[in-house]
Amino acid sequence: MSYNFYSGEVLLIDKPYTWSSFQAVNKIKYAIKQHPSLVHDGVKTKAKVGHAGTLDPLATGLLIVCTGKKTKSINELMGLEKEYTGTFFLGATTPCFDLEKPVDHQFPIDHITEELLIQTAKTFVGEQQQTPPLFSAVMVDGVRAYELARAGVETELKARQINILEFELTRIELPLVDFRIVCSKGTYIRSLARDFGLALKSGAHLTALCRTRIGPYSLKNAETPQAFAERMSAY
Repeated sequence: MSYNFYSGEVLLIDKPYTWSSFQAVNKIKYAIKQHPSLVHDGVKTKAKVGHAGTLDPLATGLLIVCTGKKTKSINELMGLEKEYTGTFFLGATTPCFDLEKPVDHQFPIDHITEELLIQTAKTFVGEQQQTPPLFSAVMVDGVRAYELARAGVETELKARQINILEFELTRIELPLVDFRIVCSKGTYIRSLARDFGLALKSGAHLTALCRTRIGPYSLKNAETPQAFAERMSAY
């Protein structure tokens, strides 16, 4: 397979668990730096490298990485709908709404039935206002919200308009509930876990998350940063 990283490529990367999106992009950037397409008239050039939509370190799945002139497409790619699969844990919350922090509060779940879960999920389908997590990459006066949160600074984030197109519960084995969600850009599945728990008059947090699709781009066609780097090492 031939590449021209200077003219631009759209790469489908399967981000590993615990890796930051920044780490994945750096791995790709390092892997392509010796590629022949970055040499012009005997002079080595650098290609821009960026990604279209951050994934949390504890999430896995599809990360679109653009190089060269294709980085101009990043905003367009970020606007595409996204599909996620994952797991909610009901009856407990964490400050960051996932497993990055330990459980801070516990709640009863005896009243939660399969019917209640299915009906509650239906109420989240459609356009709505959602408040991002404090532990997020949202900018607050030029600083990432997670930096303020980790420093113990209290911050109030503004709600934003999102759209949940599909919300399917694929497995119910309380306290665990598996899901598949199709949503608009700007949707935080961790915030959805929080809101889902509140709607059930309980609590919830995210224990697993995988981005399986971005618009027409599928995780099935992606490769890990390590696998990509190994292929590039042949140049």
